[in-house]
Amino acid sequence: MISKVTATTVVHAPLREVYDQWTQFEEFPTFMSTVKHIEQKSDASTRWRVEIGGVEHEFDAEITEQIPDSRIRWQSLGERTHTGEVEFEAVPDGTRVSLTMGWVPEGFVEKVGAALNIDERAAEHDLARFKELMERRGTASGEWRGSINDAKEK
Repeated sequence: MISKVTATTVVHAPLREVYDQWTQFEEFPTFMSTVKHIEQKSDASTRWRVEIGGVEHEFDAEITEQIPDSRIRWQSLGERTHTGEVEFEAVPDGTRVSLTMGWVPEGFVEKVGAALNIDERAAEHDLARFKELMERRGTASGEWRGSINDAKEK
């Protein structure tokens, strides 16, 4: 069964800066507590190493949709199920960031964490850390302004 978490925050920074920072996948470990390492293999391909409840997992993920200043979606490849979507919206105070992630909990610790909504609180905490990073820094450390469309070419 897929465990799904959502979190939303408003970052007091311009939409473009917030979006551009999120495109820096290799910096996710600075604000996402379970992400230990992400390698950007190509524009649409990443390799993740995460640790949940003391258990480490690695998986490849593909960015299936990326619309600058609007949305990024990804999904894992292979046996480990992990999906995510982050949406960005300009609001009067800055930028609303809405994160949704889903995965299949494996093992006792992950299943208990999902049942007790520990994973949801972790996502909220991670988004708060991202907000703090952006508001402290004031600018993105890099950017990728390309688009990726999940429609299959014929």
